[in-house]
Amino acid sequence: MAFRTQKKKTPVTLLAASIAMALSAGTAFAQTVPEGGTQDTGATELDTVTVTGYRASVEKAMDIKRAEKGMVDAIVAEDIANFPDLNLAESLQRIPGVVITRDAGEGRNISVRGLGPDFTRVRINGMEALTTVGSSDQSGGSNRGRGFDFNVFASDLFTQLVVRKTASADVEEGSLGATVDLKTARPFDYDKFTFAASGQAAYNDMSQKANPRLAALMANTWADGTFGALMSVAYTEREVLEEGSNTGRWANGPANNGFNPASPFTDANRADVFTPRFPRYTQMIHDQERLGVTGSLQWAPSDATEFSLDGLYAKIDAKRTERYIEAISFSRGRSQNGKPEMIVNDGYVDPRTGALLYGQFDNVDVRSESRYDEWNTVFKQVTLNGEHRFSDAFKIDGQIGTSRSKHENPIQTTIIMDKLNVDGYSYDYRGNSRAPVFDYGIDPTDPNGWTLAELRLRPQYVDNTFDTGSLNFDWNFGPSFSLKGGVLAKDYTFSTRELRRASEVTVPAFANGTRTVPAEFTQLTSLGGINGSPGTWVVPDFNAIADALDIYSNAGTLALAERAVNTRSVEEKQNGVWLMGDFGFDIGNVPISGNLGVRYVETKQEATGYATVSGTPVQTTAKRKYDDTLPSLNLVAEITPDFLVRFGAAKVMSRPGLGSLTPGVTVNVAGGARTVSGGNPNLDPIRAKTADLGFEWYFNEGAMLGLAMFYKDIESFVQTARTVAPYSSSGLPLSLLDGTGAGPNDDFTFSVPLNTPGGELTGAEFNYTQPFSFLPGKWQNFGVQLNYTFVDSKIQYLTSTGAASLKTDLTGLSKNAYNGTLFYEGEQLSARVSYTHRDEYLTQVPATEAGFDVHGMSAVNTVDASVSWRIDDKLEISVEGINLTNEPSDEWVGAASQLPLQYTETGRQVLLGLRYRF
Repeated sequence: MAFRTQKKKTPVTLLAASIAMALSAGTAFAQTVPEGGTQDTGATELDTVTVTGYRASVEKAMDIKRAEKGMVDAIVAEDIANFPDLNLAESLQRIPGVVITRDAGEGRNISVRGLGPDFTRVRINGMEALTTVGSSDQSGGSNRGRGFDFNVFASDLFTQLVVRKTASADVEEGSLGATVDLKTARPFDYDKFTFAASGQAAYNDMSQKANPRLAALMANTWADGTFGALMSVAYTEREVLEEGSNTGRWANGPANNGFNPASPFTDANRADVFTPRFPRYTQMIHDQERLGVTGSLQWAPSDATEFSLDGLYAKIDAKRTERYIEAISFSRGRSQNGKPEMIVNDGYVDPRTGALLYGQFDNVDVRSESRYDEWNTVFKQVTLNGEHRFSDAFKIDGQIGTSRSKHENPIQTTIIMDKLNVDGYSYDYRGNSRAPVFDYGIDPTDPNGWTLAELRLRPQYVDNTFDTGSLNFDWNFGPSFSLKGGVLAKDYTFSTRELRRASEVTVPAFANGTRTVPAEFTQLTSLGGINGSPGTWVVPDFNAIADALDIYSNAGTLALAERAVNTRSVEEKQNGVWLMGDFGFDIGNVPISGNLGVRYVETKQEATGYATVSGTPVQTTAKRKYDDTLPSLNLVAEITPDFLVRFGAAKVMSRPGLGSLTPGVTVNVAGGARTVSGGNPNLDPIRAKTADLGFEWYFNEGAMLGLAMFYKDIESFVQTARTVAPYSSSGLPLSLLDGTGAGPNDDFTFSVPLNTPGGELTGAEFNYTQPFSFLPGKWQNFGVQLNYTFVDSKIQYLTSTGAASLKTDLTGLSKNAYNGTLFYEGEQLSARVSYTHRDEYLTQVPATEAGFDVHGMSAVNTVDASVSWRIDDKLEISVEGINLTNEPSDEWVGAASQLPLQYTETGRQVLLGLRYRF
């Protein structure tokens, strides 16, 4: 029996019916009541369109784009505490050039113009920040990189997102893709006492759970508008069921020591035959609570002076339960009595891919797992901004602030039980490779005869802090020129640690003196959102076994110790100065404006980690310093008042990934073999030269047609490779050689991240926004937003020996991405439907497995919709639908074969809401 999505039509049908009814009501309302709200008595109908709601947000975003000297795109809240999407990442994917990755069905990270999350900087209220969360292993686990996790925040906390795609001297360095500015509300944004509140019930058709979403904002000003205060809060609960299948990669015969040569089906013993490493079903239950609070105070003691104090607090608490049933023998070698013990009775080898898509086996070890995680991330930020105008020509402004993202995963525990040497096991990927059929040769619901095999305890923690101070000036020399400049000091600190048991396969006995799992310490689990074969199996009862064995005692074989590879830190002190001229002049009848500037930054880096010397962990610290001079130019030519041509050129840089900088290496000398493996604190930044050319035609009120072309010459990339060089050339401390007998001039084989040849990235963006104001009657309330992005790159990758390998796209780059939104904004009715496409993209180059070239993700197509009805000026009801096509997450290996790695579905979500504004 293959997987198939259950057809739970009720929420989708409800949404479709709501939209149809609302549109019908809107049409009827349009036919009987003019915009003034009174009965039509034959008066002449006016052509004026009242711009409100989503259409107003589109026009405000367009105003921001049009006014900037560089290339930017923006998203603005429709109204107070009413952002267009529930998730910031999902809002950003509406912007040309931006695509997202999802975790448990929710947007988590963004990539801009083909450059992944590590190449995108995020500022909150003008100050750089970083938030990281935990996740399942198949979604990357705890984030230990520079990529910003947007799912920490509810979108209700923000009023504006701006994506800056070109560099300018007044914006800090660190991005190859874009700088994203997130802005929370301030009291001076409103001219009187303001209160807004909203509540929604969110139903997921796969988990069949309904959860609340609540948000509120209150703001006021006093003393003739010179002092103001604001507070907003957002709370969300989310329960998601994620289910699918997983192969744990594909390996060929030699990689896993092959099958038993006595197998009747001899084709399985060929060296070029690939098998899944642990074919299995996956079930994950995600339970999250998210709380966010913003506060802001503003004081303007005079017309020339203003201060603002902004605070942001966010916390996401999560519990995740994972359950699996699998055949573990395929991933075991000879010493573990795994694959070589198995006898292949029957099978089918796909001639195109060389994969054993079907097999029937004896002597198979069957495994059942139960994993439980508790994690949370707390984000805090406080910023103080001040501005004083000494005259109409000269002003200064400054900012000091601090932010911290603290991620804790104190419980990450996996309990594993096995049944050994089972006969009659089979898997079958022939019908649908994403929906395999399994026969375990046993009754998978039988709780008897299971042996406790492994007990994994892996708590982990990640901490990111920013302390920032800046002071800037703006000196206006007249209508055609102003000089700007400033200084900035930033201290960024990253630290992470992980604990593990010394031996995870050493497990305690139960009260009866054996490691046979008592039947009462098991439970049944069933796939709920998809159908599988089998759809129900027995798993360890997590709580019962945890209590019986006192697994959190941290004593004896259950004691935890630091895991060296994930216990590390990096501190970067960045001091920068910048100078920029804003100018304007005419060439004939064409006004030209822009800015020309340069930014200089010095980075002092200190990386600490554990090096393993002859089996003993030794803490070591490596320091280095580097600097960058980054010129930039932005020009805007106003060919006509409504047709703009933009050009931008700059040198940019992005600092290396945090995991690559750690000096946590292993130095090993065994006879003539001298090896060093681990991080490389001497990595240079990833630097690039960029050029952008854009055309924008604002051909009507609220309408525009745009084309932007971009080019990036990436001078170097970072990839782990293998090279031979003297130890002294590495920059690593000589103390790591103590006791090894090797000298600093001896050649070592280094398996560490290196700066490798980069490559070129080119692309183009098309953007079209059109309110249908030219149509008669209520048809003019319709409008459309369309955009399309094409990106291409050629990056030189290296093999494990350091030789040139593939020359292909950057990981995370989708060649084609497009989305469209059709909206209706009437006096009472508002409705939107959005479609988003992202092409397939690479996730790893070269592939981990011998015989394959790359890992990748399949293309993604999502449909979202919403409809709302204004009862009066204060009250509004809404229905929203998210991921209405139940788009899966589908990762594969091999560009030609695309054999499955992991496939999961998370279901559709429908929200019913009520919103009040006073």
